[in-house]
Amino acid sequence: MKRLALVLFALAFLSYPLGASDDDRHDRRGGHHRTFSLVEATIDQLQDALERGTISSEQLVNKYMARIDEYEGLINAFIYVNPDAAREARALDRLRRHMHGKPDSPLFGIPVLLKDNINTKDMPTTAGSVAFERSLPPPRDAFITRKLRRAGAIILGKATLTEFANFIAVGMPTGYSSLGRFGFNPYDPRLDPRPVAPFNDGRPVLGTGGSSSGSGIGVAANLVTVAVGTETSGSILSPGTANNIVGIKPTLGLVSRRGILPITADQDTAGPLARTVADAAILLGEIAGFDFKDRATWACLIPGKCFSDYTKFLKRNALRGARIAVPRNPYWGGFFNFTTNTPSNPDQYQIMIDAIEVLRSKGAFVADPYEIPNQADINNFGICTTTKDPVPPATPCSIVLAYGQKAHLNAYLEDRPNAPVRTLADIIAFNAGHPVPAIALKYGQAIFQFAQSLDTSPGSADTLRYMQDRQKDLDLTRTGLDAVFNGPDGRKGTRDDFDAILFPRNNGAGAPAKAGYPSIVVPGGFAPAVLNPPPPAGFTPEPVPFGVTFSGRAFSEPTLIALAYAYEQATHHRRPPESTPPLPTDVVRR
Repeated sequence: MKRLALVLFALAFLSYPLGASDDDRHDRRGGHHRTFSLVEATIDQLQDALERGTISSEQLVNKYMARIDEYEGLINAFIYVNPDAAREARALDRLRRHMHGKPDSPLFGIPVLLKDNINTKDMPTTAGSVAFERSLPPPRDAFITRKLRRAGAIILGKATLTEFANFIAVGMPTGYSSLGRFGFNPYDPRLDPRPVAPFNDGRPVLGTGGSSSGSGIGVAANLVTVAVGTETSGSILSPGTANNIVGIKPTLGLVSRRGILPITADQDTAGPLARTVADAAILLGEIAGFDFKDRATWACLIPGKCFSDYTKFLKRNALRGARIAVPRNPYWGGFFNFTTNTPSNPDQYQIMIDAIEVLRSKGAFVADPYEIPNQADINNFGICTTTKDPVPPATPCSIVLAYGQKAHLNAYLEDRPNAPVRTLADIIAFNAGHPVPAIALKYGQAIFQFAQSLDTSPGSADTLRYMQDRQKDLDLTRTGLDAVFNGPDGRKGTRDDFDAILFPRNNGAGAPAKAGYPSIVVPGGFAPAVLNPPPPAGFTPEPVPFGVTFSGRAFSEPTLIALAYAYEQATHHRRPPESTPPLPTDVVRR
């Protein structure tokens, strides 16, 4: 009954333009008024409404809070809602009234959601762990949090996430944490009805993507304007594709890592999640840039590497003359049978074929297929998660993430003297001693235990192996990806170079993540859900969002944003979820 009522609300408000701001209309007396609707509103539309006085930042926050009150119980995007958000917005409204002209930042007065592994000095930062449940806020904002506040952004709250960025347990579903519990995808926010393990553990029927799950959920459901997630390997791209939104995983070093609870500094980066490429570009410009305490960002001192405004690269005709490579094997394996050379999931296969056709119709040269030459070597050097000794021995793996989890998490905790746990070992002990194991150890902590077993002291055997594995990660991925980017002649900077590699969903996240290269995912459409084993009779899953990802060389964000924007403008696959329709309070009519 509640779902039916929500749908009726949506139908009642179809006459209001979604995301419209200051739409001038004439009333019966010959005057005119302005109409503003919150759902799907872009940053530019919000700023226009704020500057015209159609709405204030305080009203904007209150409208989002109304949506949070209505829908948060359904989808669980927030682990913490900022109780001071309206007061902060009111102060910004006063400041706006005293400004001459427009604010310097497009985020002035705009609500932003932060993944709950990004430090906020006035709100807890928990990584979704019950070990941090009673933790005081960190003593300092993360570097990017401080940048956002200086830009006038309002931190609306902290987003749920897969616990410890999905690097604590083997088999943990995306969107779950011991403190935040499950997040639910707004495109089908129902429990998985299958009565067999592991699907009967309370998980949603439709994955949320992770680990930046709440950031993706909140943006998709219009509970916030934009959000910041973090990625080590797929954690921005995954919720981007799962929630029918845009996600940018930046080049390592474009965005400061200081004050962000890590997996490993070797691969971690924060990045935007937004409903449009333009909004993602705006947010990226606000968080990118040099931080003298994060050595990776020193590359931003080189002209042409980092920008404070990425909107200048939003070009509708960017696909004209672009060169894009499409490696199929193994990235299409989820929906294509390489043995029979036929689609195993025709609907998902067709989304990629359609995306390629759009690129070609807009003037791009698309090489399909164009395989990564050392793909087998990349495949055979995966991520170690549960043992020092690879199993089977013929298949080695990299300890980079596990080693970093111990070394870099412990270093992060040294900067949080008020935290109830001070080391990885403390967290493991806390979880093991929790009075309710089904909460703290619902999926165990095998990855944490493996990471703790490593000796991170200088000169140890594990340290030497870590250094070797890190170099091998870089050699394999950069060699393979650069071979594609350099084109058939193998030389960088010639006419046959490729501008980007096209991957389905987040299937190609691993190699660019290890290489430190950027990627951007854009909505590509929807496909019927395929559940195996099938759900009980009478249960029909909703269609599944499906994104397409462009990956490029280091610091190629301008090119990737241009290509993604041109594709987005040619397709417009983004649509809001039916489960969180407009509310009467979403609309201002003056």
